[in-house]
Amino acid sequence: MKHASPAALDALEPLLADLRTLAGLAEKSRGVFYRKGRAFLHFHEDPKGLFADVRETAGLDFERIDITEAAGRARLLAVARSRAG
Repeated sequence: MKHASPAALDALEPLLADLRTLAGLAEKSRGVFYRKGRAFLHFHEDPKGLFADVRETAGLDFERIDITEAAGRARLLAVARSRAG
């Protein structure tokens, strides 16, 4: 699964804008967010759709969330909000 292309990130811009408002996150490059100096959230695309990898609460692994549809994007935003703080 490859990292999200600029075109895929263009489609995610409203979600990216929401993520940029979360305290504690820093966007090191477009669509790649860090928290306390560690990778926290990034995006992938493949023929099945768009996906986000967000760091687990314990900080060891990433959880993959399907964000192809609006419901998945809302879930990602809620998960990121709860884990970023």
